[in-house]
Amino acid sequence: MGGAQAVAAMAYGCDRVPAVDKIVGPGNLFVALAKKHVYGTVDIDSFAGPSEVIVIADESARADFIAADLLAQAEHSPGSAILITWSQELIDRVGTEVERQVALLERSELTIDSLRSFGAMILVRDEDHACELTDQFAPEHLHIQTERPRDLIAKIRNSGAAFLGHHTPVALGDYAAGPSHVLPTGGTCTWAAGLSSNSFLRSGSVTEFSSAAILDIADDVERLANVEGLTAHARSVAVRRSS
Repeated sequence: MGGAQAVAAMAYGCDRVPAVDKIVGPGNLFVALAKKHVYGTVDIDSFAGPSEVIVIADESARADFIAADLLAQAEHSPGSAILITWSQELIDRVGTEVERQVALLERSELTIDSLRSFGAMILVRDEDHACELTDQFAPEHLHIQTERPRDLIAKIRNSGAAFLGHHTPVALGDYAAGPSHVLPTGGTCTWAAGLSSNSFLRSGSVTEFSSAAILDIADDVERLANVEGLTAHARSVAVRRSS
């Protein structure tokens, strides 16, 4: 099910849909706001913002490939599309390709608006500078189009999903490649991860003390409880000393 109305149905239940415990999955602004509204009644995966991509590229990359990848993200409108490179010539060629290709898109006006608000081409000193800047952005999608993409990904800690090489567009991850495509946005890749089977697991603990074992730890527990002024806590341990 999808849409803001489906979020309401699943969170609260209705005649056709039983209430659930957790709602996950991507959506537009209305879906995101609906999930934010029901959070607490149910769990959600995240409150995700606009889609993002950073493309790191060197002189080995094709400008038409990069332009197509930037436009694919920008057509979400809003969608953040950023090129980071140490080649001014590549920036010039990509700029020309973006202008040529955007005119061919069905959503060209929306894509242009998105590029104006959230697009950028950034010239950096070298590949180390590119990796440092990318880590600060912590992008949802990272596409490395360089001669040795594995060398660069080894230097980057923060990205939701990384795509390596000239022939691995992000759209493969959208539809067919396999990795999770419900990913953290807005720089939250520094502490969050994409949706996975772990998102549906819960942890818990079971504790059991014998009458002898509690005596070994009772003094410490009572002391801490009394320092906090929680004398009933301390009493719940002390009362068992003589049992």
